[in-house]
Amino acid sequence: MTEPSETDLIKQAQRGDRSAFEALLRSHYDAMYRMAYKWCGNREDAQDITQTACIKLARALASFRFQSAFLTWVYPLVINTAKDWMRARARQPAGDGKDPDYAEAPVAEQKVYASQVLDRIRALPEREREAVYLVFSEGLSHREAAQAMACRESTVSWYIHEARKKLRLLREREFRHG
Repeated sequence: MTEPSETDLIKQAQRGDRSAFEALLRSHYDAMYRMAYKWCGNREDAQDITQTACIKLARALASFRFQSAFLTWVYPLVINTAKDWMRARARQPAGDGKDPDYAEAPVAEQKVYASQVLDRIRALPEREREAVYLVFSEGLSHREAAQAMACRESTVSWYIHEARKKLRLLREREFRHG
């Protein structure tokens, strides 16, 4: 017996099949978590964001119409959940928002550099950050990212262009001052 296709799983889950929904989550949970973590930079928050996104996914799954790849449709749900989470966290007094295990662990130079790059990306305006994550981190084409962001492909290209300029300026400033 062959494994059901993603399309079959989605259709079954849309009809209320819990095991099909669980199978969908198993296959996409890691990608959802990665996006949440990139957005917030904290493992515990990323887990909470992903769990909340899974609940939202269960409620919204019936509206998936197979007009894009499933994960392309899921990304905005995760991103919007992360945005809501971060706004709610901003209203609460807290620490610096960094993952203490990550910050205190002995890390190789590459890991430190990657952390610095992610911090710079997190400083970008929301839509530019979204485009950067979808295109460079998740490997979506500009067209697929445009579907996920509900905008035009040329807009995604502009966001990427603007983000690159800002990231280049930040790097140059840090180089001169550091």
